[in-house]
Amino acid sequence: MSLGERLKKARKSKGFTQEKLAEMIGTSRGVITNLEHDKIETPQPLIINALCDFLEINQGWLLHDIGEMNNIEVLKSEKILSEIYNLVKELSEEEQLYILDVIKSYRKHIKKS
Repeated sequence: MSLGERLKKARKSKGFTQEKLAEMIGTSRGVITNLEHDKIETPQPLIINALCDFLEINQGWLLHDIGEMNNIEVLKSEKILSEIYNLVKELSEEEQLYILDVIKSYRKHIKKS
């Protein structure tokens, strides 16, 4: 299966038209059409990232048919880490170091159990 065929499969599995998908990721329908028809040899990383994020698919699967199509667990983990980052970046350096120490202490405690 080609990249275009995988993209089409992922798009249809989510129930999107080419036009709606293009609108959601901020590109033209022509880009989606060209990708699905394998007319673009090297897709722009920005487009690939947007497609994978929006369709919740594994980038390795889309680009190289590696792994599973769906990437829900990775996305959940990335969203959690992003939320942690957004909360912690607002803290002072001293508070950030305290949070880091709490995480390290927690990991040490878990390893002993």
